[in-house]
Amino acid sequence: MTRLWDKGTPLDERVLRYTAGEDHALDDRLVPYDVRASIAHAEMLNTQGLLSLADLDAIRDGLNALAGEHARGLWRVELADEDGQTALERRLTERIGTAGARVHLGRSRNDQVLTALRLYLRGTIEDLQAGALEVAETLDELAVREGGTALPGYTHMQQAMPSSVALWAGGFAAEIRDDAHGLVAVARRIGLSPLGSAAGYGTPGLPIDRDATRAALGFAAVHEPVTAVQLSRGKAEAQLLFEITLLMQDLGRFAADVLLYATHEFGFVTLPEAFTTGSSIMPQKRNPDLFELIRGRSATALGCLTEALAVCAKLPSGYNRDLQLIKFPLFRGIDLSAETLAILPPAIAALRFNREAIRLDPAINAAEEANRLAVREGIPFREAYRRVAAKLR
Repeated sequence: MTRLWDKGTPLDERVLRYTAGEDHALDDRLVPYDVRASIAHAEMLNTQGLLSLADLDAIRDGLNALAGEHARGLWRVELADEDGQTALERRLTERIGTAGARVHLGRSRNDQVLTALRLYLRGTIEDLQAGALEVAETLDELAVREGGTALPGYTHMQQAMPSSVALWAGGFAAEIRDDAHGLVAVARRIGLSPLGSAAGYGTPGLPIDRDATRAALGFAAVHEPVTAVQLSRGKAEAQLLFEITLLMQDLGRFAADVLLYATHEFGFVTLPEAFTTGSSIMPQKRNPDLFELIRGRSATALGCLTEALAVCAKLPSGYNRDLQLIKFPLFRGIDLSAETLAILPPAIAALRFNREAIRLDPAINAAEEANRLAVREGIPFREAYRRVAAKLR
């Protein structure tokens, strides 16, 4: 199979397997975005007098047809393709002839894949934000539904001050909304158009219009200078994974509370059978695996962030193939957070609190009593604190 860089010498298949790795499979999710960017690039080439109208029409029709067939599962990026860019251009050229080979004028796989990736991330961030907000809204509904249910508030794993399901759920809802806002902050970095930077040094001798493709694709600005584009690789990806890690940590802490409250010793909540699994040896067991895995996957998110940061650490300027390796932790982090956000709303809606099982330590109002004593008698809080402590002893 001919790849974009082939010059006639056959490639050792072992090298292909190692260098392509899983990249061809990962690129499947970028195909529709690559099609969109390729059409915008071809339209710019036509406007600049670098591509005939007949070729533009053939390219546009061919790419749209390939995108539709890919969406229906009629073809996938294969290992022999090496990557999605090769797969798309090869199929386009097979379909429309030499016009398909002209679409690559004025670009490199480097700016091509980065453009598709940023377009993909734009929609992904919106989806993750919507998912986080849905979880927060479900927690709000739990707070209303269980508004009269008291809970002990814990410090150092000991009952400390009175709380409630409304306060507990509301605290998590507020932080998850904050995580949703954090996701949006990534938009600044992915809002820069890399198209036209080619392999990192522009397109000498070609009168391309980078602003035209920027506008066509809805980017906020052109990423300049061209040498900055490859230096930026991994930064938006790591920023997104950082925000995902914060989100997954909040979801993991929520899950940890649910797991504690669901123990026999606490018995604060009941988990329905539809959201628990069974034991292979103990007939009586129902296991809260869902919440255990949510708690555990916060570690996976952190691992994805660490991997993405480490790939870029101390790389020299310009493009380096190491950057290809960012896709795996990036997509894994995105997928695990999306799956977690999708399963949590129905799981939260199914939680039922057992008010009769919730017992508050009689001394749990000690801080409130000390506050009232200090105000009523006009004494320093520290003195009131000591009096209440002596009384409780």
